Formats: sequence, structure tokens, C-alpha cells
Amino acid sequence: MMKFIKTLVRPDQEEDPERTVVARAANILQVGEFQLMQLAYEDWYGQELPAALCDQLFQAYMLRGEIPTWARHYARSIIDFQERGLIDCNDAYYHRYDREYVTHVPQGVRQFTWVSLILASVLVLGVVISEMAVGEGVSLLPPYFDQRDFPSHQPTP
Repeated sequence: MMKFIKTLVRPDQEEDPERTVVARAANILQVGEFQLMQLAYEDWYGQELPAALCDQLFQAYMLRGEIPTWARHYARSIIDFQERGLIDCNDAYYHRYDREYVTHVPQGVRQFTWVSLILASVLVLGVVISEMAVGEGVSLLPPYFDQRDFPSHQPTP
């Protein structure tokens, strides 16, 4: 119970230094700790983490605090690479398990410009066509009237 209260008071304080290493490496890469484990497994074994092993690994790490050797090694290497300036945390390689990670669209500025020009052209064309269809208006606010709604008044002699 005291452990729980200490965690509530200082959530950033980790008792296990090995879990701190894993959390620090995950923060460097801007991924979750379990995603870091997936990256570490692939780096160590050269294959994706099997689905059958995911649940066991998650329970061992999150509930019992057990950190596999390959995960510790990977986390330490990430920290070392970061200290030497060799890590680009925006590299898509580190975010392949992150479903919400978005990279920039190649030539996105050019596409945005073309779409903006097309939309602006459509809007301007719509205003011009509506002006031509309505004719000369005499009021700016509703109800909209034009010259046909007002008969010409001739002064009576």
C-alpha cells in the first residue's frame, strides 16, 4: 500500500533502475515502453515479436517488473546513441508499431497549394455566377430585393 501512495505522490519516481533505463529510452524515441520492447525484440532476434509472446511479455514487464536481457541491452544502446547524437527520434523506423505516428507527405506543400487554388477558384466562380444570375441588387441584408421588385415611381403633376 505504501508503494501505491508513493507512486501517487511522485509518479515520475521509479524504484527499479532497470525500468528507469527502459522508460528513458522510450522517452528518447518518443514511443511507449511496450513499443520499445517490440523494437528490442526485433533488434535482438531479427524477427517480429510473436503474438503468443506479447501477453506473457506484457504481464512480466508491467505486473512483475521483469525486464528481458535483450530489452535492457537495447534500451542502453538507445541511451548511448542519443548521448553521442546518433538518434533521430522522428525516424519512421522507431515508430512502425505506433499507429498514430504520422510522417510528412512528400510534396505536401505543393499539393496543399494546388487544392487551395482550386477551392478558391470554385468559390470565386460561384460568387461571379450568382451575381450574374441575380442582377443588380438594392439591399445587402435579407430580404434581398432587386430593381424588378420596385416599380418606377413617376411624380404626379
